[in-house]
Amino acid sequence: MRRETQNILLVLLGGALLKISFSGLYLRYVQKGLLPLLIAAGTIMIGLALFAIVRDIRRGKASDEHDHGGHSHSSRSTWLMLLPVLAVFLISPPALGGDVVSSAADTNQTQRSRNLLGELPSGDVIPLSMTEFVTRTAWDESGTLDNRRVRLTGFLTRADGDTFVARLAISCCAADARPLKVRLTGDVPSLPDEQWVELTGKVVPKSASEKNSWVPSFTVESSTPVAQPVEPYES
Repeated sequence: MRRETQNILLVLLGGALLKISFSGLYLRYVQKGLLPLLIAAGTIMIGLALFAIVRDIRRGKASDEHDHGGHSHSSRSTWLMLLPVLAVFLISPPALGGDVVSSAADTNQTQRSRNLLGELPSGDVIPLSMTEFVTRTAWDESGTLDNRRVRLTGFLTRADGDTFVARLAISCCAADARPLKVRLTGDVPSLPDEQWVELTGKVVPKSASEKNSWVPSFTVESSTPVAQPVEPYES
C-alpha cells in the first residue's frame, strides 16, 4: 500500500474517533468513562499521519511499499477499513434497542450481589435505574420496594402479547450489552415499540422469579413519552 494511502486512512480513522467523541455519539457504542481513551487514540492517529506526511515532504518524495503479486488484493482489503469510517460520518448507527432485547436468550442478567443493595431514598417517587430495580426485585427479600412509588426510564418493547419497558446495560461497549426488562400492567401506554418513556408506578410484589428469568411486573400509574437519553445504556 502506498504511504499516501496509509496516511489518509490514519487521518480518516482518527477523525472519525474524534467526531464521535466530541459530538457525544460515542455513547451509542461505549461507556462514558472511555471518552479520554477515544480522544487519545484519535489524536495519536492523526498525529502519526501528519508526522509521516511532513517527513515525506522533507525527504522530497513519497515512499512507496511494493507488494509484488498481491498488491491489488492488499489495497482492496485496506480500503475496506474506510467502511466503518463512512458509516460514522454518513450514517451514525443508532444505539442498540428492542431487537437485542427480543433476540436475547436470557433477560435481566443483573450483577447479582446483596452487597449492592443500599437504603432507598426518601420521597413520594423514587427514581431508580433499571439495573437497581430488577436487582432489588430479584434479591431484596425484605420487600423494601413494596408499596413504594418508583420512576423508571426505558423504551417500550412487546412480546407474546405483553408490553415491557426495557433498557440495555453494558460493562464496556455495545458488544457486551445485556438486556433488562420489566413487564407492564395497569395503565400500559399504547405507544409504538422503541419509544422511550418515563413511567411511574409500583412493583408487583414477588413477581420476579427464576421461572420468568427474574422479570418483575410493574403496575403503571402514569407514563410520559421522552426523548432517548444522551446516555442510552446503563452500566
